Amino acid sequence: MKPEYDFDQAKRGAIIPQEGKTRITIYIDNDILEAFRQKGDAEGKGYQTMINQALRQYLDQTKLPLDEDTLRRIFQEELRAVTFVSSV
Repeated sequence: MKPEYDFDQAKRGAIIPQEGKTRITIYIDNDILEAFRQKGDAEGKGYQTMINQALRQYLDQTKLPLDEDTLRRIFQEELRAVTFVSSV
Protein backbone atom coordinates (compact mmCIF):
# COMPACT_ATOMS: atom_id res chain seq x y z
CA MET A 1 0.00 0.00 0.00
CA LYS A 2 1.23 3.47 -0.79
CA PRO A 3 2.49 5.48 2.18
CA GLU A 4 0.53 8.61 1.10
CA TYR A 5 -2.83 6.97 1.86
CA ASP A 6 -4.20 8.28 5.13
CA PHE A 7 -6.92 6.17 6.79
CA ASP A 8 -6.97 8.02 10.13
CA GLN A 9 -10.51 9.32 9.47
CA ALA A 10 -11.75 6.22 7.64
CA LYS A 11 -14.87 4.35 8.73
CA ARG A 12 -15.88 0.77 8.04
CA GLY A 13 -19.16 -0.05 6.38
CA ALA A 14 -21.12 0.65 3.25
CA ILE A 15 -19.94 3.54 1.13
CA ILE A 16 -23.52 4.52 0.32
CA PRO A 17 -25.89 3.71 3.21
CA GLN A 18 -29.23 2.09 2.38
CA GLU A 19 -32.20 4.21 3.45
CA GLY A 20 -34.91 2.22 5.22
CA LYS A 21 -32.90 -1.00 5.41
CA THR A 22 -30.69 -2.51 8.10
CA ARG A 23 -28.06 -5.18 7.61
CA ILE A 24 -28.46 -8.04 10.10
CA THR A 25 -27.26 -11.57 10.61
CA ILE A 26 -30.07 -14.11 10.80
CA TYR A 27 -30.19 -17.88 10.94
CA ILE A 28 -32.69 -19.49 8.57
CA ASP A 29 -33.22 -23.22 8.07
CA ASN A 30 -31.35 -24.50 5.01
CA ASP A 31 -34.48 -25.84 3.33
CA ILE A 32 -36.30 -22.52 3.71
CA LEU A 33 -33.35 -20.57 2.31
CA GLU A 34 -32.99 -22.98 -0.61
CA ALA A 35 -36.71 -22.72 -1.40
CA PHE A 36 -36.51 -18.91 -1.49
CA ARG A 37 -33.39 -19.05 -3.66
CA GLN A 38 -35.04 -21.42 -6.14
CA LYS A 39 -38.22 -19.38 -6.23
CA GLY A 40 -36.21 -16.19 -6.66
CA ASP A 41 -34.25 -17.69 -9.56
CA ALA A 42 -37.47 -18.91 -11.20
CA GLU A 43 -39.14 -15.50 -10.90
CA GLY A 44 -36.04 -13.42 -11.60
CA LYS A 45 -36.09 -11.78 -8.17
CA GLY A 46 -33.60 -11.70 -5.34
CA TYR A 47 -34.25 -14.22 -2.59
CA GLN A 48 -33.70 -11.62 0.13
CA THR A 49 -36.35 -9.40 -1.44
CA MET A 50 -38.73 -12.36 -1.49
CA ILE A 51 -38.05 -13.16 2.17
CA ASN A 52 -38.73 -9.51 3.01
CA GLN A 53 -42.02 -9.63 1.06
CA ALA A 54 -43.06 -12.83 2.85
CA LEU A 55 -42.36 -11.30 6.26
CA ARG A 56 -44.28 -8.14 5.31
CA GLN A 57 -47.24 -10.23 4.11
CA TYR A 58 -47.27 -12.15 7.39
CA LEU A 59 -47.24 -8.93 9.42
CA ASP A 60 -50.10 -7.52 7.34
CA GLN A 61 -52.20 -10.61 8.14
CA THR A 62 -51.69 -10.45 11.89
CA LYS A 63 -54.25 -8.54 13.91
CA LEU A 64 -53.28 -5.38 15.69
CA PRO A 65 -54.01 -5.10 19.42
CA LEU A 66 -57.44 -3.76 20.31
CA ASP A 67 -57.63 -0.02 20.81
CA GLU A 68 -59.99 1.63 23.28
CA ASP A 69 -62.64 2.61 20.71
CA THR A 70 -62.86 -0.90 19.26
CA LEU A 71 -63.07 -2.46 22.70
CA ARG A 72 -65.86 -0.07 23.75
CA ARG A 73 -67.82 -0.86 20.57
CA ILE A 74 -67.53 -4.60 21.20
CA PHE A 75 -68.68 -4.23 24.82
CA GLN A 76 -71.65 -2.11 23.76
CA GLU A 77 -72.68 -4.64 21.10
CA GLU A 78 -72.39 -7.52 23.55
CA LEU A 79 -74.32 -5.67 26.26
CA ARG A 80 -77.11 -4.86 23.79
CA ALA A 81 -77.30 -8.53 22.79
CA VAL A 82 -77.44 -9.68 26.43
CA THR A 83 -80.03 -7.03 27.31
CA PHE A 84 -82.16 -7.99 24.31
CA VAL A 85 -82.03 -11.73 25.15
CA SER A 86 -82.81 -11.23 28.83
CA SER A 87 -85.80 -8.95 28.11
CA VAL A 88 -87.40 -11.44 25.67
